[in-house]
Amino acid sequence: MSIQVCAAAQSPKAKPEIIRRTANFPPSIWGDRFLNYDSQDIITNARNQQEVDKLKEVVRREVFTTSAGDFSRQLKFIDAIQRLGVAYHFESEIEEALERMHAAFCDQDFNDDGDLHNVALCFRLLRQHGYKVSCDVFNKFKDENGNFKECLIADVPGMLSLYEAGHLGVRGEEILDEALAFTTTHLDSAAKAHGSYELAEQITQALERPLRKDLERVCAKRYMSIYQDEASHNEALLKLAKLDFNLVQSLHKKELSEITRWWKEVDFAKKMPYARDRIVELYFWMVGVYFEPQYVEARKFLTKMSALQSVMDDTYDAYATFEELEIFTAAIERWDMSCIDELPDYMQIYYRTLLNFVDEIEEEIAKDGRSYRVYYARESVRI
Repeated sequence: MSIQVCAAAQSPKAKPEIIRRTANFPPSIWGDRFLNYDSQDIITNARNQQEVDKLKEVVRREVFTTSAGDFSRQLKFIDAIQRLGVAYHFESEIEEALERMHAAFCDQDFNDDGDLHNVALCFRLLRQHGYKVSCDVFNKFKDENGNFKECLIADVPGMLSLYEAGHLGVRGEEILDEALAFTTTHLDSAAKAHGSYELAEQITQALERPLRKDLERVCAKRYMSIYQDEASHNEALLKLAKLDFNLVQSLHKKELSEITRWWKEVDFAKKMPYARDRIVELYFWMVGVYFEPQYVEARKFLTKMSALQSVMDDTYDAYATFEELEIFTAAIERWDMSCIDELPDYMQIYYRTLLNFVDEIEEEIAKDGRSYRVYYARESVRI
């Protein structure tokens, strides 16, 4: 961190030079790349949306009606739907199917035929959706010495499924800790020795980042190439996933264009050049939190708020003097535009933008009767 000397020009009388710290953050690498949104996408998206709506009905019929009585087949469909990133289209259907499976699972009426993949997959999906299922179901795969059976090692899909299920464990579930150790060791060897490139690649990716720790959009993009090479893949589901991915990606591009224009308008890059310019990275962070189209406003609000908090953080850590920060902290505590004149010029720019933005949020969410939530947003800034 370097030191910057600034001359204060608040009054005609000369004031002592202010010695400021500056972190010299690198500029944004993106430039204006995301500033514009191609209007041609609107026409293409409208056409693709019609196709998506038709494919949703096909998948709904094939997965949740035709396969309703076949738990094993339906489990694999639900797993594929989630990993392909289209589960948000079938939330109620998935919940109903898992509720039936949970009832069968608890009543020991779930016919798994001793198949490790089916048992581990059912366990993982149920736990992911908040169902209480015991990890004792894996005891059947242990030998008389209490170790996982050696014959399981050759069942690579089953081992992969057990490995993913192991990441849903809670403290004290030793069998899941053992499952993770067992599968990690043998899957690592299998990845190096397996003849199938696709399966070897799937193992490598799982070991590097299990589903529980992966980003849904990255996972969906990667899983499409894996799923389409599976002989049993559902063509309608695959096509739906690809079209939907492009539609949602286009929506994200449009959102990022709007956010980038807002960032240009507040012009912190010039008015507060000491602060980090990371608006694009912050948006992708929010996409990682929730990518679904229905959360469009939440993504925009959170990206902007995170950007404002980032600037505040840099103001405290890398630029303002102690005396300025005392005044600024008091102004944040008061949260009142009337105290803006007490702030240095550069802080006034930030303070006005912050208060106006929070007012915009309050006005927007008041339409749904949720304006009370703004109180917590203000409190988080004050903290």
